[in-house]
Amino acid sequence: MTFALLIPAFLSLVLLGAHFMRSGHDVLLAIVIFTALLAGVRAPWSRRIVQAVLMLGALEWLRTLFVLAAARMEAGMPYARLALILGAVAVLTGLSAVLLENGRLRRFYESV
Repeated sequence: MTFALLIPAFLSLVLLGAHFMRSGHDVLLAIVIFTALLAGVRAPWSRRIVQAVLMLGALEWLRTLFVLAAARMEAGMPYARLALILGAVAVLTGLSAVLLENGRLRRFYESV
């Protein structure tokens, strides 16, 4: 059951890694890969680092949303679907960080 609670965090990190890979940000991609590996380390500090990276990832999705939506609006192109998709990804990334506060996951990371 504990593994199932970690799935949203892993999926969020995979999406974030794909975003950085597509953008050509190799250092940020490496950080996300390291964070995904760190999610398996059973220590309280590792949970906090994963949460911090996920929250920063949610902010990155919001930044990307605003940049791309502004560019599409300026070009006179539709942007509502883009905003909906990126907004949903940002929310899900943030929620996956909050899910790490689940009691079962907290016990998993604190029982070293």
